[in-house]
Amino acid sequence: MREGKISVQTENIFPIIKQFLYSDQEIFLRELVSNAVDATQKLKTLSSKGEYQGELGDLKVEIQVDKEAKTLSIKDYGIGLSVEEAEKYLNQVAFSSAQEFIEKYQADNAIIGHFGLGFYSAFMVADKVVVESLSRNGGPAVRWTCDGNPEYTIEEIEKDDRGTIVTLHISDDATEYLEDAKISELLEKYCKFLPVPIEYGTEEIPVEGEDDKTESQPRTINNPEPLWKKSPADLTDEDYKSFYQELYPYSQPPLFWIHLNIDYPFNLTGVLYFPKLVNNIELQKNKIHLYSNQVFVTDEVKEIVPEFLTLLHGVIDSPDIPLNVSRSYLQADSNVKKISSYISKKVSEKLKSLFKEDRPAYEEKWSQVGTLVKYGMITDDKFYDRATDYLIFKNTEDEHFTIEEYRDKVKEHQTNKHDKKVVIYTPDAAAHHSYITSVRDKGYDVIISDSPLDNHLYQQLETKESDFLFVRVDSATPDQLIDKDEKAESVLSEKEEKKIKSIFEKGLDSYKDKLQLQALSPTDHPVIITKPEFMRRMQEMQAMQGMDMGMNQMEFFDIIVNTNHPLIAQKMTKMRGAEKKQDFAKYLFDLARLNQKMLTGNDLTEFIQRSLQFMEE
Repeated sequence: MREGKISVQTENIFPIIKQFLYSDQEIFLRELVSNAVDATQKLKTLSSKGEYQGELGDLKVEIQVDKEAKTLSIKDYGIGLSVEEAEKYLNQVAFSSAQEFIEKYQADNAIIGHFGLGFYSAFMVADKVVVESLSRNGGPAVRWTCDGNPEYTIEEIEKDDRGTIVTLHISDDATEYLEDAKISELLEKYCKFLPVPIEYGTEEIPVEGEDDKTESQPRTINNPEPLWKKSPADLTDEDYKSFYQELYPYSQPPLFWIHLNIDYPFNLTGVLYFPKLVNNIELQKNKIHLYSNQVFVTDEVKEIVPEFLTLLHGVIDSPDIPLNVSRSYLQADSNVKKISSYISKKVSEKLKSLFKEDRPAYEEKWSQVGTLVKYGMITDDKFYDRATDYLIFKNTEDEHFTIEEYRDKVKEHQTNKHDKKVVIYTPDAAAHHSYITSVRDKGYDVIISDSPLDNHLYQQLETKESDFLFVRVDSATPDQLIDKDEKAESVLSEKEEKKIKSIFEKGLDSYKDKLQLQALSPTDHPVIITKPEFMRRMQEMQAMQGMDMGMNQMEFFDIIVNTNHPLIAQKMTKMRGAEKKQDFAKYLFDLARLNQKMLTGNDLTEFIQRSLQFMEE
C-alpha cells in the first residue's frame, strides 16, 4: 500500500476560478467591496482593543471607473498590508486573512470573509489585477501585480494614505463592468447595507442658504446602519414603514412586522413584514433578502424560511447561516433547521398577540393575513397546532369566529346524523345568493370561502378536527346539506311523481340519468342543480395544478326536482299537452343552470327567447 499527497497545480487554478468559482460573474464586485469593508472593520477592532493608536480618519470605501484606461478600482482606508502580509495573503489561494483575524480577535460578527477566495474573483473579469497597499503599521507600501497566471510581481512603492487600492484591468469580454449603470446596479443589489459607507460617483445637493445653487459631492450608495441592526426600543412605526419603502419602493404599506433579534443558539437579526397579500401566491414569493453580515447573499430563502413564510417580505441577516464557498446559496446544516423553526415560532407569536390584543383590528386584516395563516396550516404541522387559536371563519353576516367558537355556533342546528358539525361555505356570496337564502331560511349559517387555499385547508381541518365536515352551499339541497334523518313528505302521490319524472326525462333526455325527485320545502327552488362535494374538490384541485381532465361541467352534477314546489305540484300536473309540459320542464332546468352560471352561448339565447314567449302567453 502507498500513501501520498494530492498536488494542486496553480497553473490550473486560474481557469477554474475564472469559469466556475461563482455562479454569477457579477459577484466579483461584492467580494472585492466586502474585502475592503473587512479591512475597515479590522482597523476598527484593533483601535477598540488599543492595538492601533493612530487616527481612524474618514473610514469609507471608494469605487472608481476609468473607461478610457479600462480600469475599475476599489479603495479602502482600512488595515492595509505590509510587504510580508501581501506575500502571505495574496499569494495563497484559499488562505483567509479574515479567518485568521477572527480566531485571534473573536471578531466574527464584524468580519465578512471566511474562505480566502473572494479576492481571486477579480480574475473573472480582469486580465490584470494590481494591489497597492500601506499597512496601518507604516513601513514601505507594497504593489502586487498579477495578470491571471501563477507568476506575480511584488515591489515596494510610495503611498501616502493607509489602506488598499485594488485595480482591475477589465478584460475585453467584460467591458459592461465599465458602465456606470451596471456598477450602480450591482452596488445597489449587493452592497446596499454594508456597514461602511460606499462611495461611487457624485450627486448634486442644494447649497445651504442659496435656493438656486447646488454643489457636487461624492454619492454614498449604501445605508451603513440599516434598521434591522438597531434596537426595537429605539424605533417608531414610521421608521419601520420608511425602511419598507427603502426595500420595496412604491409598495403599499405593510400590515405589520416582526423584528427578529436572537444571539443564542445562533446569531440572527432581521425584520419581516406582512405585506398586503393577493390570492396569486406566486406573485408574493421570494421577497425576503438574506444577508450575511450585511452582505446580500440571495433572495432564494426556502431552505431557511418555511415555505409558507416566503409570502413575507423583509430581511434576515445571520453570520451563522452556512453558505457555500461563493456565498451564493445555503448549505444543509442543523442551524438552518433551528433558524427556520425559530422564525416560524416568532411569526406565530406575533399573530397570536395581534389577535388577543386587538381582535377587531385582526379581523379587519383577516382577508390579507388569512392567506398566510391558511398556507402555513396546510404545509406545516407545528404551525397548524399554533394557528388553530387564531384561524378565523367569517360568515355571510360579516361575523368572525375561531374554530372553537364556530363549533359551538353550529352545534345545535348543523350537526348531522353522524355527529359531524357541518360547515356550509360559499366562494361567492353574490352568485350563490339564492342558495344562501334557502339555507338561512332553515336557520343554517354560511361562511365565506374565497381563497384558493380553502379546499386544501378544509381537508386538513376534516382530518385534524374530526368532528367537522365542510360542504359548499350548492353541493346539495338544503335538507341534504346537513344530512339528517328527517325528511319532508311529498304532496304528490306515487303515481303523480312517476308522471312528473317521465315529463322531465323526456324534456331533459341528455340528463335523464342525473334526475332525482325529492320532497323539499315549497319555498325551495323547483329545480336545483347540485354537485357532490368530493367531485367538486377534486376538479378544483386539478385545475389549481394545471390539469384539464376535459370533463363536461354537467358530468358530475345532479338535477333535483322539488315535488313540493307549486310550479311542479300544481302548475305542471295541470298542464295540457305533453310537449308543453316538456318545454316547461326544460325551462325550469335552464333556470337552475342560470343560477349556477352554466347557461351560456346559444342555450342562453334560446332561454331568453322562451322567457319572452312565456311572458306573451
